[in-house]
Amino acid sequence: MYFKPTRFDKFVLTINYTLLFLAVLIVVFPLLYVVLGSFMEPTALLNKGISFDPSDYHIEGYKMILTNEAMTRGFINAVFYSVSFTLIQVVVCVCAGYPLSIDNFVGRKFFMTIFLITMFFGGGLIPTFLLVKSLGMLDTVWALILPGAVSVWNIIIARTFFKGIPKELNEAAKVDGASEFRIFYQIIVPLSKPIIFVFALWAFVGQWNAFFDAMIYLDDKKLYPLQLVLRSILIQNQVDPSNMVDIQAMNELKRLSEIMKYASIVISSLPLIIMYPFFQKYFEKGVLVGSLK
Repeated sequence: MYFKPTRFDKFVLTINYTLLFLAVLIVVFPLLYVVLGSFMEPTALLNKGISFDPSDYHIEGYKMILTNEAMTRGFINAVFYSVSFTLIQVVVCVCAGYPLSIDNFVGRKFFMTIFLITMFFGGGLIPTFLLVKSLGMLDTVWALILPGAVSVWNIIIARTFFKGIPKELNEAAKVDGASEFRIFYQIIVPLSKPIIFVFALWAFVGQWNAFFDAMIYLDDKKLYPLQLVLRSILIQNQVDPSNMVDIQAMNELKRLSEIMKYASIVISSLPLIIMYPFFQKYFEKGVLVGSLK
């Protein structure tokens, strides 16, 4: 049945579309500015803004990044940290959430209480640093991967998701002689793809954008992730820590920093931009299903 929209409905729709269009402009314009700025000469960008003159555009920034050892090494490190952190967190959260969703699991309330306590009470920066140091993880890749590998919030979401799976599937599998591990591996995990992809996206994005832990726990610059390298370019305005004392050298350093700034932002965002379209359908479904309870 078709309902003809009234004048008020058309007015509300017009307002909604206008607001949505403005929201899109607010999001898209800075992105276009950064992308176009990554191809422009810093002086021209500063004096004229976004220009349509082909002579103002070049790819020097991208050439510098691709030939910069620190950037390349930081990108590889960031991929390794993010992928490793994501795999460990997803496995831990799913494996912890499933038994907590079983009503007759012995110690379920005790373990859930222990997990919840960690959400309200934390040791803080100094005790955590001393713990990482005492475990021998200081200035190693494990300092960025293991301390945050367990997310109690994700465990709670996983438990809620697993509770929504019909228990009849488990009972039918047990009647057929399937073990708990086989039920989990062949039945629960395939049905849990939406929530698994949500956890993977959250973990990857969080670890990819993180730099504070690396700044605290790492001294070896060869272990720096990309975000820490970008911080030196965007905040500290340093491309190379070599000593430059004369004004001309300092100006050249600043120019190189500006050339690399926008290009480095674009390159650092590419993995997330490429990754999200493949995760989108699982992301939307997983967030909704995992929060229904």
